[in-house]
Amino acid sequence: LADALREHDARSVVVLDGDVVRSHLSAGLGFSKSDRDTNIRRIGFVASEIARARGIAICAAIAPYDAVRREVERMVRAAGGEFVLLHVATPIDVCEARDAKGLYAKARRGEVQEFTGVSDPYEIPQQPDVRVNTHLMDPVTIIADIVDFLRKSQLANRSCA
Repeated sequence: LADALREHDARSVVVLDGDVVRSHLSAGLGFSKSDRDTNIRRIGFVASEIARARGIAICAAIAPYDAVRREVERMVRAAGGEFVLLHVATPIDVCEARDAKGLYAKARRGEVQEFTGVSDPYEIPQQPDVRVNTHLMDPVTIIADIVDFLRKSQLANRSCA
């Protein structure tokens, strides 16, 4: 997605990967609701600063709670940015099958507490701007759908083919 946006938009594109942010900006936080909210707020703050500088932030993080997602949306909009909520819809069994780190198996065994989708809830966005079903769609189609939404919403600078 970042590459596609860079091809079709003159603005800087920054990817805020949840794992990378957690290891640097949110080191020491656990996975309690409070710590997850703090992590997402920190990502939102960085995204709002990127928006303030007229850049594009792609926040690739699990944000399981609606209230903090809305809080981050307000933060980004207050900085003059646009906020697009993308729901990557993937059934739990598919997540578990794709899990290269083995975290779902650890959560099922009780070795990882408060794990999203297993022992902690994930509040499915009721009205995301874009919802992609990764178990039904290939990555090229997913990216095309997202870029098409941005183009139609006039959030991307140029028409995307």
